[in-house]
Amino acid sequence: MSTTPDDQPGDAFAIAAAALTAGDDDLCSPLRAAVSMSGAVVSTLGSPMGSETVCASTKLGARIDEIQIDLGEGPSWEALRTRLPVAASDLQVDGGALWPGTWAALRELDVGALFAFPLFVSTLGIGSIALYSMNARELSDADIDRMSRLAAIVSGTLLRRALSRIDTPNDGAEDEPYSRREVHQATGMVAARNRIGVDDALLLLRGHAYAVGRPVRDVATDVIARRLDLSL
Repeated sequence: MSTTPDDQPGDAFAIAAAALTAGDDDLCSPLRAAVSMSGAVVSTLGSPMGSETVCASTKLGARIDEIQIDLGEGPSWEALRTRLPVAASDLQVDGGALWPGTWAALRELDVGALFAFPLFVSTLGIGSIALYSMNARELSDADIDRMSRLAAIVSGTLLRRALSRIDTPNDGAEDEPYSRREVHQATGMVAARNRIGVDDALLLLRGHAYAVGRPVRDVATDVIARRLDLSL
């Protein structure tokens, strides 16, 4: 990754973080503005949420995402697979060996640089953020670190959206008071182990249940019995 000086003021990231935390539907504009990129794309990739574009700040961004989803390769897929940021700072020279089909298509679109940041919560892979520039450019290590923090916010947002679409009134319906106690106890254990708030701990618990296709109550029981470790 680049070690060039950080040319973005810190408050640009603070503004982006505030916008993303506010829960606005538009996830791409704050990400694009944080590092003054030509465009930003957020997508879910693979199981369990399926591969689709969540948002794109431009039509070109949507096309870039479509290419990667159709071909099943590219910086976005690699970022999700490795759980690490991926930088192709000059697409005239970067990416041909790793993603030959995507690389050729991006060059035809005259994209200069593409950066991807993984979206995941614990062991649950969600997707990727892709930022592109029409010119070759680099991101500083500080920018990459800050963008990774923004990616963590987006990951939580996408997981919450997915969970909100799931009809879960029967989670623990057979013994609702017992179920609440189990889930609350497990949430507290996860929060203490990871030194996070209870809301984030519950999200982690529900995210794991969503990923493995089990009721939250069953996952909570395994956490309490120490059969399952949800350490970050």
